[in-house]
Amino acid sequence: MGNFRQKLRLAGCPELKINSRSPGTPGKGKLKRARKSEVNFLPDIPEGKTQRSLEEERTEMVTEMKKRKIDWQQIKEMMTSTFSLRRKQIVEDEPPVADVRARWPALFSERQIEAEFARLTSVDLKGSLFAGLDKYLLRFLEVFRARSGLVELNSLLSTLDNDSSNQRQRAVVLMGLPYYLKDVAKLYKKVQVTDAEEDWTKGMAVGILMVEQNNDRVCFAVVLEEEIIFPSLSDFPTAVALLMGLLFALNIDYPRGLRYTFEVIQKVLMDIGGGQCSALVHGLKNRLLRKKN
Repeated sequence: MGNFRQKLRLAGCPELKINSRSPGTPGKGKLKRARKSEVNFLPDIPEGKTQRSLEEERTEMVTEMKKRKIDWQQIKEMMTSTFSLRRKQIVEDEPPVADVRARWPALFSERQIEAEFARLTSVDLKGSLFAGLDKYLLRFLEVFRARSGLVELNSLLSTLDNDSSNQRQRAVVLMGLPYYLKDVAKLYKKVQVTDAEEDWTKGMAVGILMVEQNNDRVCFAVVLEEEIIFPSLSDFPTAVALLMGLLFALNIDYPRGLRYTFEVIQKVLMDIGGGQCSALVHGLKNRLLRKKN
């Protein structure tokens, strides 16, 4: 097996080359491999293309994205063509989100985050999350209600007395996951329109802003590294879907304090890599599948 991997490395297999060390290199760096069950983690450069030609396409895209009227069909084709270059830069260099945004501005559009997620996983981003939510919706609410000692969870469930729509039930399930799983970090943060905008994202590495005005919800926004990526979103489930898409596209590890929440979203709701779960998530999945007596 070692000989086989060496031959693949010499033949230019990206995933092996990126983890190889030159003789005499001290220490052992972080292994760069698919951690979220991606099926197309580090693809080869397309036949007939070179790194230089792909870099030229990337530069063309940056120019196109500055135009008042963007040719989204051309962007779609070039984003597909440059996928291997983008993955190499993101996985190998691990640049800050702001740097990726400057080099790949098209990636930070909703349509391209959805497309990038599909390239990585062969799964529909929003479709898989919403289908998983609807599949387990009633069971999640039953399981949440059985955990009566959690004040935050009970407060969320009580909001369904005034609004029991499907969209609100989806939001309650997603908002309630960190409380139920006892994750130590917060998935979302409430701010007021009147608050200073520079304080909205302070201290937020990963999460969702809920912007309110006198207790009325105005919008949602996705935040990474204290920077708002997707502002003015209409609902919480869509914000969660786009946040998942960004974490996959930018190869960002799940925050330790929200580890179980994101594991449930990925492996239970989106059904990606669900064969291997932590004991806590496996137990929750069994409770969801068990019929109520």
